[in-house]
Amino acid sequence: MASADDHNDDIALAGEYALHLMDADSRRAFQARLDAEPALRALILEWDEQLVPLAENFAPQTPPKTIKAQIEARLFPQAAKPGWSLWRLLAGSGLAAALAVVVLLTLPQDPTTAPFTPSLSAQIAAEDQSLIVLASFAPETGVLRIDRQAGAAIDGRVLELWLIADGAEAPVSLGVLPTEPQTDITLPATLIPAITGGTLAISDEPVGGSPTGVPTGDVLAVGAVVSL
Repeated sequence: MASADDHNDDIALAGEYALHLMDADSRRAFQARLDAEPALRALILEWDEQLVPLAENFAPQTPPKTIKAQIEARLFPQAAKPGWSLWRLLAGSGLAAALAVVVLLTLPQDPTTAPFTPSLSAQIAAEDQSLIVLASFAPETGVLRIDRQAGAAIDGRVLELWLIADGAEAPVSLGVLPTEPQTDITLPATLIPAITGGTLAISDEPVGGSPTGVPTGDVLAVGAVVSL
């Protein structure tokens, strides 16, 4: 039988989880308990209910009227798939004002070669929070540290990351996200300047990634690059 101290510990852990204060190992250990412990899931919901009203103090932001057309034109220059709505993801539930963003994928870096000192941070999240990817980027070393905190590709599919650089005419595939939730990726020097002011999207794609060079599956999450 669980003691009162155990329950109080779980309340504190649920709060840390809801506020994204856990390190990666602690978060994975906590998530492993969720499937088997309904009471723990209930604690998270209680925390969410207490935290959501805090967002009411933020004034709503009205985006420029041209932003929807610009985003869709950059991301889907060959005609958007019927039923897609990036605008619903960007504007729904006021998430656009809270979303931070990340950037580009290439090859893993040896973490021992240089200290990691990020100046950009990112959160690419679905409107319903079913997919949350946190990232930070250090331009000096070109290292992108990525942490997928919620969600995963469905069986037989992959998650592909796209960059809509500021002023670009078309999206650029940044690669398929790894199955591991945490990884470090080193970007080529030619891509580093494109991060600032860009927008990221994650799409659902066939194994191996989009065969066309543009997103072919549903757009699951979006975000915009911000500085720390």
